[in-house]
Amino acid sequence: MSAANPPESYVCDTLPAPKLATEHDVQPPTPVVRNDKPPPEVVPLHTTPRKLCFRHQRMADEGTNLKLQQSLDAMPLEERQAVNAIWSNFSSSSHPRRALILQGLLTMCCFSQLSLLTEHLAHLIRIDPFACFPREVSLKILGYLDATSLCRAAQVARHWKALADDDVLWRGICEQHIGQKCAKCGWGLPILENKRTYRTRSVSPPLERPLSSALKRANPEVLDSGPPLKRQRSNNDGPQSPPLTMHNISTSYDADPTCPNTLLAPNTSSDGNNSVTRPWKDVYSERMTIERNWRRGRCTVRTLKGHTDGVMCLQFNENLSYPSFPVLITGSYDRTVRVWNMEAGVELHTLKGHTRAVRALQFDDIKLITGAMDHTLKVWDWRRGRCIRTLTGHTDGVVCLNFDSNVLASGSVDQTIKVWNLRTGGAFTLRGHSDWVNAVQLWDSNPGARTEQSNLSLFDVSPGGCLSPRGNTCSGSEIDVGKMLFSASDDGTIKLWDLTSRTCLRTMSGHMGQVQSMKLLTASDCDTADEPSAEGTTTSSSESNEPTSATTPDTADQTSEKLSTVSPPQTTLFSNRKKPVLISGSLDNTIRLWDIDTGKCVRTLFGHIEGVWAVASDKMRLVSGSHDRTIKVWSREEGKCTATLVGHKAAVSCLALGEDKIVSGGDDSDIKIWSFSG
Repeated sequence: MSAANPPESYVCDTLPAPKLATEHDVQPPTPVVRNDKPPPEVVPLHTTPRKLCFRHQRMADEGTNLKLQQSLDAMPLEERQAVNAIWSNFSSSSHPRRALILQGLLTMCCFSQLSLLTEHLAHLIRIDPFACFPREVSLKILGYLDATSLCRAAQVARHWKALADDDVLWRGICEQHIGQKCAKCGWGLPILENKRTYRTRSVSPPLERPLSSALKRANPEVLDSGPPLKRQRSNNDGPQSPPLTMHNISTSYDADPTCPNTLLAPNTSSDGNNSVTRPWKDVYSERMTIERNWRRGRCTVRTLKGHTDGVMCLQFNENLSYPSFPVLITGSYDRTVRVWNMEAGVELHTLKGHTRAVRALQFDDIKLITGAMDHTLKVWDWRRGRCIRTLTGHTDGVVCLNFDSNVLASGSVDQTIKVWNLRTGGAFTLRGHSDWVNAVQLWDSNPGARTEQSNLSLFDVSPGGCLSPRGNTCSGSEIDVGKMLFSASDDGTIKLWDLTSRTCLRTMSGHMGQVQSMKLLTASDCDTADEPSAEGTTTSSSESNEPTSATTPDTADQTSEKLSTVSPPQTTLFSNRKKPVLISGSLDNTIRLWDIDTGKCVRTLFGHIEGVWAVASDKMRLVSGSHDRTIKVWSREEGKCTATLVGHKAAVSCLALGEDKIVSGGDDSDIKIWSFSG
């Protein structure tokens, strides 16, 4: 085939080869005409644009022919003519003839020439697609890659790295994984709300305290037989049998009113004006590191010492409006409640007032409520370190409590549950358990029924340190419709109560031992699609869906009200809403997940070799503390233990779960902070 008739498939007009300069290429100098007439307008000739493939277009952009021309000009005239003849002949040849010439040249090449060809071809045949596409198209293509593939793409070239690190791509990956589990890969990353803005870190040194031997949990009377505390001013030293009314609530101030200023007012020089913006890739990388540490059990451990006896309850909060550091509050058998700067490991102050072991506590931005074996509950202004109220009504030790914006529930050794209306001061008693009530958990099953006064509380503290002027001025006198309560007992059962009608709706049986702790995952914290069905459980045959018989309320609170029995087991209670998941830990060494609609156990977790004292969970994972001195981290969906943490020298009696840490307390008097943030 001749060069005059190229095939239709050959559409590339190759760049002309470098050639020798001839006399025709030399332009004579243009004579200078001295007149005032403008030069004649030159009409450019119409030329057909060249058709270049990507490879020759890149050559034109890179100036490859110019470099060859410079090398050719440096050669003698005879050699230039010979090389130019070869190039011109090849350039004017058809595609098949070019292939034949190349095959012949390859047969003439030695290994040195073949090696040179290999080096050049490795670069010439490589095409960078992102150098051709617009940026928007390139980002669209990279948007189909996962995080690992994007990181590998960023290592190819600087141009690729600029595209692969684009905030648009990584923001989409963060939205797909952070705060939820990805439907494709199954991984979820923590939100780390406290790291979204810059916070000034505390630099206070940790406070060292001597460690004393812990007393046994089984005998709470050992500590109580000792001398009373010097600052004890409790007005309720003995058992309190009368029912609660607002008239027999005593007020006492047991602690030193002075406390660190950082707890009283926001620090105006802290994170308010120092917020910074980070690339989304850094946000993802930080959270991926934490998630990998969770899955591999990698953590650093700090120990806080201060209590002189077993730590029975604790809670921490990293998202307070002020102070800027996370706050940890712990209660112990040594009758004290301690407030800590969890970041620096420093004890801020000690709250004294209870005359027996502190078994339960909960705090929010305003108040702290504690329950103790001295039959009382105390309401504290934890920022100032003073007691505001002492609540009486239980006839034996208080071992658990839980409150929300307007309801406080407490469980006791006296086998009863007291429900306190924080808006009006009223209270009533729920009876039905036949042994200690070890855990209570409030649940708002119908948030839409909350009134405008729902967030008002008698015990809210104003910025000046006084009680807010609320109370009987609230218009709402009854508990909101849909307010529920779960309770767990040493009798091995878990009960679901309707606080509006004051009836027991359901009893969940299945544990072979005392139920010590509960955790309720709300609908926003769990995915029903991930939960196993009741038919695939490994629960024992003693589980029952039978409704409980009618219970008798406290006659002093509601003498005229008769409780009705619950509906048959076949009737669902919350079929039209996404249901939360209830998790319980028991001294039968197991952890159980419950369907609150049917009252059946949907999954049982085995792993601890002794009783489980504490459980905690979020939408990512579940943790448990046991009498076998270990803490186990579980995958809630798979039901498998992913890590076992060993460090306590005695039973792990309480724990709290954060996005990147676990805080645990034990009978060895130690508080341990297990940090997975790397």
